[in-house]
Amino acid sequence: MGENKRAIIVGIPGVGKTTVITRAAEILSNRGYKTSVVVFGTVMFEEAKKQGLKDRDEMRKMSVEDQRRLQDTAARRIAEMKDPVVLIDTHLFINTREGYYPGLPVRLLEIMRPTNFVMIAADPGEIINRRRTDSTRQRDVASPEEIQHELEISKVMVASCSILTGSPFVIVMNREGKIDEAASNIAKALTGGDDGERKKNE
Repeated sequence: MGENKRAIIVGIPGVGKTTVITRAAEILSNRGYKTSVVVFGTVMFEEAKKQGLKDRDEMRKMSVEDQRRLQDTAARRIAEMKDPVVLIDTHLFINTREGYYPGLPVRLLEIMRPTNFVMIAADPGEIINRRRTDSTRQRDVASPEEIQHELEISKVMVASCSILTGSPFVIVMNREGKIDEAASNIAKALTGGDDGERKKNE
């Protein structure tokens, strides 16, 4: 595989991102690649707690400047991770009244220096069903057209990140009941199709 991999993995709500990332990490670990999964928002919150914040809502109420400082600190912590494979679970954009706000502005990309980008996608109909059945989150139920639009915006943004960093990107479909297939495609993209067993201590 060569260099250590730091892969940013994105996907709109309902594509099954967390499940696919967890499975991809298992597959990579089973193949001998020491893999860690890090959720950008969780690292941000850990840093915020050091500053006395009690919950994520407080973090969202911080000034833009303070939030940026927190993002930068989280990005630096992730950049320092030394595992052969680091999978970074984050949001590509935040939908605000002003428009789509990038979750990965240039300064964060420069700090984290990702080697790969993966966008997890799914059929709009499947995304709607997953959002409806996800009792753990309060999700807005969007129309298939709105979801298709979000997927298109995601493609543009992930391609832009690829251009800015010179790192490749892949779009992986997470079809209903085929999580293993999606996870295997991510593993393949990160290892260059190297399916051979590796020594665990490498």
